[in-house]
Amino acid sequence: MNAFSNILFLDIETVSQKKSYSELDDKMKMLWDKKAERIGHDEETSDPQAIYKRAAIYAEFGKIVCISVGIFDNNDNFCLKSFCDHDEKALLTEFAAALTRFEEIWKKKDLFETRTLPYGPNAQLCAHNGKEFDFPFIARRMIINGIPIPKMLQVAGKKPWETSFLDTMELWKFGDYKNYTSLDLLCTILDIPTPKDDINGSEVGEVYWQDDDLKRIQTYCQKDVIAVAQIMCRYNYMSLIPDDKIVIK
Repeated sequence: MNAFSNILFLDIETVSQKKSYSELDDKMKMLWDKKAERIGHDEETSDPQAIYKRAAIYAEFGKIVCISVGIFDNNDNFCLKSFCDHDEKALLTEFAAALTRFEEIWKKKDLFETRTLPYGPNAQLCAHNGKEFDFPFIARRMIINGIPIPKMLQVAGKKPWETSFLDTMELWKFGDYKNYTSLDLLCTILDIPTPKDDINGSEVGEVYWQDDDLKRIQTYCQKDVIAVAQIMCRYNYMSLIPDDKIVIK
């Protein structure tokens, strides 16, 4: 059994809710204008239209177009599946059901098997910068779309060590809360193939709104998931996942 068999690795890709600032209704324009003023303190401009591409990183102004996940099966294959759709509610509904199934299946397995796993026996979610971005973004968009949040994503009333979250960026910090290290940089220094060999996160909006190419975004998202799993292998002095063990469902 793989040491990470209780971990669901994931990554999300997000875009702005509208193609351009001009397509927002008057109320959302006003609210984005206020947001842009605060963003502008760290930018060269605070012009709402000029920085509307930044809307993708805020759950109130963006939306999810792809969630890719990966798990290890009983044969040590790393199996990938993507939830990719223009209809965010449909995407999140399908993902929520899959997440609940994963946790339920793992609980049943845990009743009959004794395991020593590096990050505890419970089902876990793992992403790079997931605690700051992926996990809360998914939960917020589920609330906005009226979708019940799966138990694995619920953090209300929990202490940090009681959540189901693993974060490869946080693990790399070793307590240094000033440090930010990108997925691309970690892959480079740990000798892992970079997932940024086609597009990067800043280009996802253009690929979505200009090229209408969800398939390309899905492929990019899956590469990020593989990279996160490979990083966890490096952290634990394990061999990298060979290409012939990566299976796309």
